[in-house]
Amino acid sequence: MTGPLLADKTAVITGAAQGIGYAIARRFLAEGARVVLCDIDGDAADAAAAELGGPSLARGIRCDVTRADQVQAALDLAADAFSPVDIMINNAGITRDATMRTMTEDQFDQVIDVHLKGTWNGTRLAGAVMRERGSGSIVNMSSLSGKIGLAGQTNYSAAKAGIVGLSKAAAKELAHLGVRVNAIQPGLIRTAMTEAMPQKVWDQKMAEIPLGRAGEVEEIASVALFLASDLSSYMTGTVLEVTGGRFM
Repeated sequence: MTGPLLADKTAVITGAAQGIGYAIARRFLAEGARVVLCDIDGDAADAAAAELGGPSLARGIRCDVTRADQVQAALDLAADAFSPVDIMINNAGITRDATMRTMTEDQFDQVIDVHLKGTWNGTRLAGAVMRERGSGSIVNMSSLSGKIGLAGQTNYSAAKAGIVGLSKAAAKELAHLGVRVNAIQPGLIRTAMTEAMPQKVWDQKMAEIPLGRAGEVEEIASVALFLASDLSSYMTGTVLEVTGGRFM
């Protein structure tokens, strides 16, 4: 395969103003895509889009992924500014960590809504566009926490496990229409959120990683690129762990 992997493709990425989402947007642009960066912080989304090349390449939009109308607005922006969505990256997420004894119902609901309902909104609405065109790739961001369950994250672990089931079910529904749905399960990735962990917690997690280091956001972006591009054309319903070997 020669040339940019995503030439003339349009990608919509949620949670894209920083961290993993921003890294994916940057990598996709380098491979010829045009991107819509969605974020709950609209100003940050606009600023990120400007940093990445401005309106001819990247657009920012405020998007609460728990609201189907706002996810649809992001897809409409992609179609108006560039072309109907070819690639959907459902990456937006939050944490509200607490033990099950102390977690409030609201903390549970918030995490389930953003991760699981938000991913469902993105998958459902982008899938509706892609099925009409007979092609497309949807990549949903799960987590190692959805595989093993982590103490203090009953909400997050449940949501991330749910994303795996959602992705597999959606893959079965959309495969015959030319649309692929896959998921990524990152492990410990170096972001502002993870680096805010207490040192004791960070050290404990590092001790569980055979490669002996945390991952970088660019390493998740590379896997997202693989799943978004034709390099993975015979893959759907798969879950790729990007964990440095942790809990293999």
